[in-house]
Amino acid sequence: MPVDDGGVRVDAVAATGAESVLVTPAHQFPTGAVLGPERRAALLAWAAETDAYVLEDDYDGEFRYDRELGALQGLGPDRVVYLGSVSKTLAPALRLGWTVAPAALAGALREHKAWADGGSPALDQLALASFIERGDLDRHLRRARAVFRRRRNAVLLALAEHLPEAPVAGAAAGLHVTVALPAGTDLSEFLSAAWAAGAGIFAFAHDGGVLAMVGYAGLPEASVQPAVRAVAQAAAEARYRDGP
Repeated sequence: MPVDDGGVRVDAVAATGAESVLVTPAHQFPTGAVLGPERRAALLAWAAETDAYVLEDDYDGEFRYDRELGALQGLGPDRVVYLGSVSKTLAPALRLGWTVAPAALAGALREHKAWADGGSPALDQLALASFIERGDLDRHLRRARAVFRRRRNAVLLALAEHLPEAPVAGAAAGLHVTVALPAGTDLSEFLSAAWAAGAGIFAFAHDGGVLAMVGYAGLPEASVQPAVRAVAQAAAEARYRDGP
């Protein structure tokens, strides 16, 4: 579905005749857009009017920095299936997640889950439950948010210095920002140059241009400046290789 600064285009969703849609409203992947209040209301209205369901993947909603925005599920519990996991907050290897489903779907989901794999690891679930009940998860998230906020701020400062002409989006939440590279940047050449320089970055075509995803979850603050400098150099090479 097309996505702009306000998130997924609900008119485009409605035009498909779909019975469900998967969204990441807190921090759309990969553009970083936040689904705004008007779009949230429109999406829930579409679901109610067409007897459809919205699957809300809150994959990194624990990391919000500049504004508080609740889950979409709280606005439409009868139409939203809320999905979450510990992949971003603790470790992907735990393979634990959860679903908060409308009552009309909960029974069928339990049955399908049981047939699919017989249930998730019991010991891991019990350990996670204890971790939550003791308040350790909350303390961990507070520390992690502080660390990631500092890394994000360092990335934003470095981008302003080395790519001042490139708009940045998606900084309000999550663990990555997107950078609209200068017009004329060749996607494949940019990626080749960036990876050759040691910058493990991803990029994709969007609205006739190129968006680069700058992730900072595993990027120490001391590494931000050289990493962003390499990205900026790669963008310059991909833009001017055939002449100024």
